[in-house]
Amino acid sequence: MTSRILQPLLALFLLLFSLPMLSAQPAGDPDEVAFVIRGKVIDGATEAPLDYATVSLYNQEDSTLIGGNITDPRGNFRLEAEPGTYYLVIAFLTYESRTISDVVVTRSEPVVDVGTIALNSEAEALDEILVTAERSTMQLGLDKKVFNVGKDLASQGGTAAELLDNVPTLQVDVEGNVSLRGSQGVRILIDGRPSGLIGSDPAAGLRAIPANLIDRIEVITNPSARYEAEGMSGIINIILKKDQRGGFNGSFDVITGWPANFGTAFNLNYRANKFNFFANYGITYREGPGGGSQYQQFASGDTTFITTQNSARNRSGVNNSLRFGSDYAFSESSLLTMAATLRKGDDNNLNETRYVDYLNTVNNPLQIVERTDRETEDEWRTEFSLSYSKEFDKKDHKFTADVRYQQNQESESSDLRNIYFTPEFDPADTEDLLQRTRNKELSDNLILQTDYVLPFGEEGRFEAGLRSSIRNIDNDYLVEEFQDAEWQPLDGLTNDFRYDENISAAYLILGNKMGKFSWQVGVRPEYSLISTRLLQTNE
Repeated sequence: MTSRILQPLLALFLLLFSLPMLSAQPAGDPDEVAFVIRGKVIDGATEAPLDYATVSLYNQEDSTLIGGNITDPRGNFRLEAEPGTYYLVIAFLTYESRTISDVVVTRSEPVVDVGTIALNSEAEALDEILVTAERSTMQLGLDKKVFNVGKDLASQGGTAAELLDNVPTLQVDVEGNVSLRGSQGVRILIDGRPSGLIGSDPAAGLRAIPANLIDRIEVITNPSARYEAEGMSGIINIILKKDQRGGFNGSFDVITGWPANFGTAFNLNYRANKFNFFANYGITYREGPGGGSQYQQFASGDTTFITTQNSARNRSGVNNSLRFGSDYAFSESSLLTMAATLRKGDDNNLNETRYVDYLNTVNNPLQIVERTDRETEDEWRTEFSLSYSKEFDKKDHKFTADVRYQQNQESESSDLRNIYFTPEFDPADTEDLLQRTRNKELSDNLILQTDYVLPFGEEGRFEAGLRSSIRNIDNDYLVEEFQDAEWQPLDGLTNDFRYDENISAAYLILGNKMGKFSWQVGVRPEYSLISTRLLQTNE
């Protein structure tokens, strides 16, 4: 890692907190109208309200996701939308999803009440059931939901991406991208910290983590001042398993599935006196076939231009993840942990797309183009950490400090070819278009962080902490096209990018609970120094 001078941490500071006072909201512009869709979700059998059911709003014309929300403890939901025609999708774990079509919002009817929506359970009635495994369960906290991973099939044979797809309010698409309440601005942490298991490509990182290495998942929908001030819709914190039993113990799993999905994982732990040694390893090979089609039509005067697109793809690769380390207990409440994480990924992706252009009708083709994209990805992600934690006599009274260094190395290459055909699907006179891309990225990140939690009263909590990070990224990107019997770089698409970042921060949080009302206030000042450079164009 290129040496950088660490910016000094922010000086000691004092902040006064006062309890928020309720006050009336100022009157708004009388010309402004709030367009609202509301309703209630209940259990179809018991008519009990369903809390935390997911309600998604889509444009009825093109199925674009407009927004979403979850129901409150009484099962009620409220969505804001501009005038238009929509449909709602209501979903809840273990219940059949329902779609409500033709939800029309107009200026003459700005508030649309879709009424009470009953969801039916997917479970069948059984004469008798014997539970022999731990179920995955959900718990609610002040600022987060905790999904405790059980021993059901999805938690044993899948990946972290598949496990997240089972958590209410989370959705995972076919590429492994995670969204929370319809937004993909989600940050993913491992054991409360950025991790080399995830790196700069969360989708690939989640596909590489076996689900049986995960103990629980925390979904933080309203991040507090403890977390960095980056724009985000929420945080997903994945807590890995840690065995507390004495002696030598562990587990071993073999995974198989279709489409091709093979893997194995093990957890090992040895505890003796004040020392504890642990290791987790998982290796998987997966294939993800898929495809799609698209129809586009454009009109210009009396002429209509039509384009159809049909694609087939297959993502495949081998992923290895290894985490090992040791704990030393100075006492029952004081622990020092040293750990290392390594992840190696080798992916091969093939995407074939056929484009057909038509004039006026699909019976009059003009040109056919087949585009092939063969992509390979090789990556190494490493992380080394040293952590100290001290628990005090009172429950949840805790101090933690850690230092971690992360390095990500990634190399991507794509070979692209356009082949041209006549409307009769004979080879055209146009020469094939050959292009290729090469991308090499090296990222280093050094993080120092301390956190202190002091509970008071029955539900009160005071938190404070400091954080400093240094990150350097080198990204060399090359795009070439085969012209005049040689490969030539394409101007404007080829460059070497350098990014240097230095951030120091501190935070204070005060929270409490009074009856059914919970509140939390916090402040987080940050100092950032960022430098970006494009070397080839000297920008």
